[in-house]
Amino acid sequence: MPGLTPAGAMAAALRLAEGGALTTHPNPRVGCVIVAGNRIVGQGYHQRAGEPHAEVFALREAGARARGAEVFVTLEPCSHHGRTPPCADALIAAGVRKVWVAMQDPNPLVAGRGIERLRAAGIEVVCDLMRAEAETLNRGFVSRMARGRPWVTLKLASSLDARTAMASGESRWISSAQARADVHRLRARAGAVLTGVGTVLADDPQLTVRGLDLPVRQPDRIVLDADARVPVDRCVWAEGARRLWLVARTPGAVAPGVEVVPVARDDDGRLCLPAVLRALAAVNVNEVLVEAGARLGGAFLRQGLVDELVLYVAPSLLGHDARPLVVLPGLERLEQRIELAWTDVRQIGPDLRIIARPMVRADAA
Repeated sequence: MPGLTPAGAMAAALRLAEGGALTTHPNPRVGCVIVAGNRIVGQGYHQRAGEPHAEVFALREAGARARGAEVFVTLEPCSHHGRTPPCADALIAAGVRKVWVAMQDPNPLVAGRGIERLRAAGIEVVCDLMRAEAETLNRGFVSRMARGRPWVTLKLASSLDARTAMASGESRWISSAQARADVHRLRARAGAVLTGVGTVLADDPQLTVRGLDLPVRQPDRIVLDADARVPVDRCVWAEGARRLWLVARTPGAVAPGVEVVPVARDDDGRLCLPAVLRALAAVNVNEVLVEAGARLGGAFLRQGLVDELVLYVAPSLLGHDARPLVVLPGLERLEQRIELAWTDVRQIGPDLRIIARPMVRADAA
């Protein structure tokens, strides 16, 4: 591959890592490229938790050509024994000459030890090549390790006048089939979907990924239900994925296979949302897509717990009597508003999809 640059090789590794975007949870997405004689001689990516890491696939393909080669990997090679052996040891045994690492592993079990092991073996290591891109690829994993909580995406759908249902509760369908298909891709990528007891009782959602012609790991289904009111026969408890029931009161009956996670209440008697996120991190949830009602969605926003907002806007008007997008009590002055920064706006079918990040005010930083 004439003219292959280090940045070009790392970009190829990042593209490979995307191949595991829907399947590796809770593990990070990792790609690896091995270069010898300015040609890619081996490549691979981590496909599923418990299966070989990216470096192993790349080394298998490279074979003897790995000796004296340069390796480009999007995350620091692991140095500990988990469900698979350390990748740092595999690279050392293969006799590679140099390893380029996009980002250090934030996992305390690794956290620089893989790099140290490579250097101790005489292998040159260069870090932080395309680090920002690598961190974005694994934003949930980084969030869980660095902040002790998952990355939170709030998904909302509304009419142009920010209404989500008629006053009667009728809401199917405000958004288009194309927008709903896009939501299934969001669910698959997040790896976990969270909703509240009100939505489960009112709509009985499945919260599954459907209609994607791709290998998909069904996302975890998470229900916030302080008083344990969700019956055992609701669709959300159907088998096929990990199911987490976050409660403050011990349930009387639990559907088979459902994990009950106790969480403290806040001063209003609802589940304490920061404690919810800490509990999810403790059970290895990297990213969570919140698909909930106006009250719970508003609570996540009001408490500054939303990292990204995805809003589907339909070209229709439902009127002022229809139900609001989010409930945000206590906002009485303009300076209290929650400000957002657009990161992407595009048309999905007849609807608009707006992706935004909440901004932190200077006086609140």
